[in-house]
Amino acid sequence: MRVGILTGGGDCPGLNAVIHAVVKKGIQHYGDEFVGFVEGWRGVLDNNTVALTLEKVDGILDQGGTILRTSRTNVRKIEGGIEKCVETLKANKLDALIAIGGDDTQSVTNALIQAGVPGVGVPKTIDNDLNGTDACFGFDTAVSIATEAIDRLHTTAEAHNRVIVCEVMGRDAGWIALTAGVAGGAHAVLVPEKQIDLDHVCKLLKYNHDHGKKYGIVVVAEGAKLPDSGAQATHGTKVDSFGHARLSGIGSILADEIEKRTGYETRSVNLGHTQRGGTPTAYDRMLSTRYGLAAIDLVHQGKFGRLVVLRGTKIEDIPLADAIAKNRTLDESFLSILDGLEPKV
Repeated sequence: MRVGILTGGGDCPGLNAVIHAVVKKGIQHYGDEFVGFVEGWRGVLDNNTVALTLEKVDGILDQGGTILRTSRTNVRKIEGGIEKCVETLKANKLDALIAIGGDDTQSVTNALIQAGVPGVGVPKTIDNDLNGTDACFGFDTAVSIATEAIDRLHTTAEAHNRVIVCEVMGRDAGWIALTAGVAGGAHAVLVPEKQIDLDHVCKLLKYNHDHGKKYGIVVVAEGAKLPDSGAQATHGTKVDSFGHARLSGIGSILADEIEKRTGYETRSVNLGHTQRGGTPTAYDRMLSTRYGLAAIDLVHQGKFGRLVVLRGTKIEDIPLADAIAKNRTLDESFLSILDGLEPKV
């Protein structure tokens, strides 16, 4: 078979490991040929391709980023975009397409499937919020980086008797904030799923101060809602082709307000794209590999319109439409972890 591969949306540690697994098994077990589209759906629109051979993918397993590069290109908002993509896929004589990406990328995959393209999806979102799977690759790496940063912030905050607000990724779901915050021993964790109660946060910080800890660590997801307006903090007013604003700055806003309310010197740190960069963890390399192997198997089983997912410890598959129907967010069983660790103030 002749199979196309693309990576769409934000980059994520483990993308190359997926490509590596798909190409290796496809060529060595099925005798496939692979065409990579450069820069996601933009590459399909522009017919910008590269041959993916065993030599091309050799040594990429542990590399961050993606050798195919990526973009946030919403084909559905371009006049005739879906039709043009179908034409490109036909011109390349492809028997199937494997799209690696989150809900935005997979919404385009789903539209192409409805237009008759035989496609399968691999779940990718660093926020870990794609519906139907227990874990997306890249999340473990992001949490590891964030946790290490929080560990380091403890020592400098304590040395200066400061509060430090650490802003991490998480547009609509607080998986990174919760996991890294708990693992890093933060004194307060703020997530998009729960309205921020700044009075309560300040009470927690004062409790620590009164009980011998003259410093505090607050972890906040970038998409958490501001206390007064309930809006998200954004960098400018522009949105991408999928309608998403660029989130940034809630850590700085909260730091100013905490210092005003408590009198404690407060600083903010935004980890930003450091959470996306660098080599994937061993867990993410393994998960990416399993996803890649399962994806090429789905192609040869003719199970199109499906997304490979992790359920418990098993790799399964679900209808792609189900995966993009809603976001996977923190429920009460996870939010209760925070309540259980906090003192009663």
